[in-house]
Amino acid sequence: MAGKRVSIVLAVAVHLLLAAFLFYGVRWQTKATDAVEVELVRATPEPVPAAPVAVPPAPTIEPPPAPKPVPEPKPAPPPPKPDIAIKEKEKPKPPPKAEPKPEPPPKVEPKPRVDPFQEQLKRETEQLTQRKQAETAAQELNQMKVAQAASARNKAVADYLGKIRGKIRGNIVVPPEVKGNPEAVFDVTQLPSGEIVTVRLKRSSGHAALDAAIERAILKSNPLPKPEPADLFSRSLELRFRPLDEQ
Repeated sequence: MAGKRVSIVLAVAVHLLLAAFLFYGVRWQTKATDAVEVELVRATPEPVPAAPVAVPPAPTIEPPPAPKPVPEPKPAPPPPKPDIAIKEKEKPKPPPKAEPKPEPPPKVEPKPRVDPFQEQLKRETEQLTQRKQAETAAQELNQMKVAQAASARNKAVADYLGKIRGKIRGNIVVPPEVKGNPEAVFDVTQLPSGEIVTVRLKRSSGHAALDAAIERAILKSNPLPKPEPADLFSRSLELRFRPLDEQ
């Protein structure tokens, strides 16, 4: 108990000392200090008056004398014009000739730009067309030649058969009982020399006497005429006869 009391007393004493210290410290700093003002005045020197400077008077300049006016010369009177000049003046002047207008230069149109590829393609197309036209013309000419040759051969064959029929017809004796113009067809086999090998009735005329008369005439015409040219020869011939034809 005695120790606790002593500690309380010491704590109270310490708080009292701390409060007194704080109180006097704050009062000491808030006390205003006495200020002393000192006015310093600098002594300025008095101005010294400057000595007057003598200025020389400005020289007087006299103005130059004004120039005298020069009288202008009077223009001379124009000389009198002659009568010829007056008459020429009175003549009316011809109107000025109109100068011919210069003709504008002809317009030169720029050449179109040519594409080399297109130009090459165009040339190849034209060449192909010309080649086709030449081939077509050659083919047509060949066909025409073939047709002409065939026509000539057919004419030669017709002439050859006509010679044979003419020779046989000269040997036919037509029976008097045959009426009308019936046709009989015979197949004839021959040799290149024209000699007859066989004679066969292919289609009858309807009159046995006429068929027999034609067959006798064929055999009587042996040998038959040879073809010209020789390549027209045919081993088998089909011959048609009518009694009233070519009489």
